[in-house]
Amino acid sequence: MIILEFKAWGKKHQYSAIDEAIRTVKFIRNSCIRLWLDNKGTGKYDLSKYCKVLAKQFPFANELNSSARQAASERAWSSIAKFYDNCKKKVPGKKGFPKFKKKVRSVEYKQSGWKLSPDKKSITFTDKKGIGKLKLKGKWDLWRFDKKQIKRVRIVWRADGYYVQFCVSVDINEELESTGKTIGLDVGLKDFYTDSDGNTEPNPRFYRKGEKRLKFYQRRVSRKKKGSSNRKKAVNRLGRTHLKISRQREEHAKRLARCVIRSNDLVAYVRAACRRQDLRVKNLAKNHCLAKSINDAGWYQFRKWMEHFGVKFGRITVAVNPAYTSQNCSSCGEVVKKSLSTRTHTCKCGCELDRDHNAAINIRTRALSTVGHTGTWIIDPNACGESTSTLPDSGLVEQVGSLKQESPFF
Repeated sequence: MIILEFKAWGKKHQYSAIDEAIRTVKFIRNSCIRLWLDNKGTGKYDLSKYCKVLAKQFPFANELNSSARQAASERAWSSIAKFYDNCKKKVPGKKGFPKFKKKVRSVEYKQSGWKLSPDKKSITFTDKKGIGKLKLKGKWDLWRFDKKQIKRVRIVWRADGYYVQFCVSVDINEELESTGKTIGLDVGLKDFYTDSDGNTEPNPRFYRKGEKRLKFYQRRVSRKKKGSSNRKKAVNRLGRTHLKISRQREEHAKRLARCVIRSNDLVAYVRAACRRQDLRVKNLAKNHCLAKSINDAGWYQFRKWMEHFGVKFGRITVAVNPAYTSQNCSSCGEVVKKSLSTRTHTCKCGCELDRDHNAAINIRTRALSTVGHTGTWIIDPNACGESTSTLPDSGLVEQVGSLKQESPFF
C-alpha cells in the first residue's frame, strides 16, 4: 500500500461542506462509542448496523455517503479493539479506554462516493454534503494506477489547508544488491545517532530552532479576544508554524532512515516500543530537564521509517534490549559504571571510546548474536494516515503518508 497526497483547491462553500462532513464523522464516531458504553457486548457489526439507524434518525447523517459512515464506525471500533487488546496483554499503566473525540480532522470514503476526472487532476464527491469538484495539485500522477487499485480516499484538514489522500494497493518491495555491511546505532541527544564505526549524525533540533518564533505567535494568540476572528487567524498561524516543525522532523527521520537502510545489510538499534524492557521514550520524557530535547529528537519516527525501508528493500533490522549497552565494555565485556555526564568510556583493558560509540558496538554485537528477532514491525495497520511528511526528492510541496504507504517511485 502507498498513500498519494494532493493539495485540494476549491471554493469557500466547498471548504464549509468539507467541515460539515468532518463534523458528521465525529458525530457518528462518538455515537458508536456511546452505543458501546450503554450496551454490554456490542461488537463491530453492531456498530456498522447502527450507522444505518443514525442515517434514518438524522438528516445530516444521511447526507454523508454510506461508505464514509461505515469508515467512521470502523474508527470507533478501532479504539475499542485497541483497548481490549491492551487489557488482554496486561499493558502497564493506562489501557486507552475509548473516549469521545472533540476534534476530528478527516473524512474517509471507501470505493464509492467519489469520482475521478478522466485526466485524474480533479475529484468530485457525489454525496449530498455538497463538496463537489476539487482540483488536485501535486506531482504524483494518478494515471499510473488503475481506479480499482484505489481502495480509499480521505480528505484531511490541516492548518495550511485541505488535502486529498489516495490509498493505492501496489507492491512496494524493491531488490538491492548486498553491501556486506552491518551496523549498530545508538541514538542520543548530543548527536542524533552514533554508529558502530564511530560516525555521528548531528542532531538538527528543529523545535529548539523554531522555539523563538513559536513563542512570538503564542503571545499574539494570548493577546486576542477569545471567540474573535482575529484570534482564529492567530491560532491558525501558530498551528502552521508547529506543522512546519513537525514536517521537518518527519522528513529528516525519513531521509536518514532510507540512507542507513540502503547502505547496510543489517541495522541494529535499541527497542523503543511499549514493553517493560524496552527504551520507552514516553518514560524518558518525564525527566523535566530533558523532556523537550527528547521529544524534539524524534527517535521513534526514525525507528519506524527504518523498519519500513527494511521491509521495502529487503534489509534486516534488529531491535535489541538496551540494558547495559552503555555500561559494558565493547572490548572485554567488563561492566564500567558511569553517569550520564560521563561521555567517555574508559576500561582497565585499555579501551577508550566515546560513550555512544561503545554502546553502538555493543548493540551490533548483541544483534549479531540474536536469532529470530529480526524485522520488528511496530506500525499500526489501522493508522488513519492523518500525519504525513514530504516525499523525498519529489519536488512536491504537499505531504504524503506514513510508513507502509510510502511511494515506490523514488
